[in-house]
Amino acid sequence: MIDAVFACNGGFLAAGDALTAPVGLTAAQWQVLGFLEDGAATAAEVARRRGLRRQSVQETVNRLLRNGMLERMPNPADARAPLLSLTSQARSAMGALGVAQVEWAEELAAEVSEGDLEVTLRTLRRLRELAVRPRL
Repeated sequence: MIDAVFACNGGFLAAGDALTAPVGLTAAQWQVLGFLEDGAATAAEVARRRGLRRQSVQETVNRLLRNGMLERMPNPADARAPLLSLTSQARSAMGALGVAQVEWAEELAAEVSEGDLEVTLRTLRRLRELAVRPRL
């Protein structure tokens, strides 16, 4: 099962790279920008909520900062961890991706029953809970 999940993730990343290439992004960059669409956050918050390594997210953030997709803002809660927010360039790219992503997701969903999707989502959420809980 874990192998199947890893393979599925690899497929999603490859599809994400194909979807994002026309706007000059990668799937990893899209994940970070997608999280920040809801508001500013730190790189550590993005990593924690996305279930990613902080170092990987920081590398992606650094690329997005260099490419003009993100900007840093002071963080009143922690001066050492700046808040990250989308630039107008990033918002434009995400808007363009929105249509393509919805079409792609609808194509996938049409091939799998709603019941199967619901069970899969519930199962994956439960497995994540179990995987990240502290070991005794």
